[in-house]
Amino acid sequence: EAADRLAELSEAAGGGWVSTPPGWRPPPGADPGSVSRWWAGLTPAERRWLVLHEPARVGRLDGVPVTARDQANRLLLAEQREALLAQERRLLGRAPLGPLELARLGRVRGALRGLDGLTERLTAPGPPRAYLLGLDPSGDGRAIVALGNPDRAGAVLTYVPGMTADLADAPGELGRAARVLARCDALAPTEETSAVLWLDYDAPDFLHEAAWSGQARDAGPALHRFQEGLRVSHEGPPARQTVLGHSYGSVVVGTAARDHGLNADALVFVGSPGVGVEHATELRMPAGQVWSSTAPDDVIRLARPPDELARRAVFGATPLGPAAAVLDRADHELWFGHDPSDPGFGGRRFPSGRYGHTGYWDPANPALDGMARIVLGR
Repeated sequence: EAADRLAELSEAAGGGWVSTPPGWRPPPGADPGSVSRWWAGLTPAERRWLVLHEPARVGRLDGVPVTARDQANRLLLAEQREALLAQERRLLGRAPLGPLELARLGRVRGALRGLDGLTERLTAPGPPRAYLLGLDPSGDGRAIVALGNPDRAGAVLTYVPGMTADLADAPGELGRAARVLARCDALAPTEETSAVLWLDYDAPDFLHEAAWSGQARDAGPALHRFQEGLRVSHEGPPARQTVLGHSYGSVVVGTAARDHGLNADALVFVGSPGVGVEHATELRMPAGQVWSSTAPDDVIRLARPPDELARRAVFGATPLGPAAAVLDRADHELWFGHDPSDPGFGGRRFPSGRYGHTGYWDPANPALDGMARIVLGR
């Protein structure tokens, strides 16, 4: 279906089925409500013209319907892949390569693998259909991909991954969103649901970067706009919107909710090192709609506050040890604030088995069922 749709768009572009370009365009980062009103005021021919002639603009605008963003971004795929291949050729032409060039070549090749993996999913037959809502191969690369149409679904999950996530990891991260969606479908087969991978920020690559909240703060405005966009482009009664952050992604979600507000009905944190607040009420969410789960063997429990690590250094302990003492501590302060899985945080907890820091999506882990039930509001 996706390949056929791309062929239709290309044929239409060559057939001259649009004539007059529209006038004013919203600037990047425009308010999604204003974008939605602008889009609604365009004629069908003007919308088609913009998708075909300005896909880079349309594909990034929060507030534009999902189907139009998907069409625009798909038109850019071949160009983006060719740009990555050109980077690879330029780097290989400089051989022998030094450490910096080798690192850059590794990023480019990783981005190519990620782009090819996403393209394979975008053109795969059968449900759920994938929608490409954003793609930027520069740097470590970014991607926003929805499984199922969030403009029509009654329940929508936005999943924000954590440290080291980049375009190379996007297919695997999308697989995590797909597992939650599949569990939702199993629990509620008659309900239409959608799951979105939101990897539209520069995730930390190393532990020393993940020790600071700067990249989470930088991501806040974009995540805020994205959630606003999902609301205004939705068709019919409002969907139940859930935003889920894993690991450093939970810092992104918590910081965005604290600083900007998130247009969502529930927040979920898994494997969290703290979310930037001391109590759930600071996240500005409806009562009882802040959830968290931390596996008993998740190493994130070792992410103690900076002042505690300083005390350990004074007394000759390692920054993360001894592990047993940390895991059994009575206080519940983590690196980025109060542990959201502690009852004193004021949120709600759901269980996880002993699957470590990355096993929350394991089919046998009760955490997967918990995430799906929260998305469905059950």
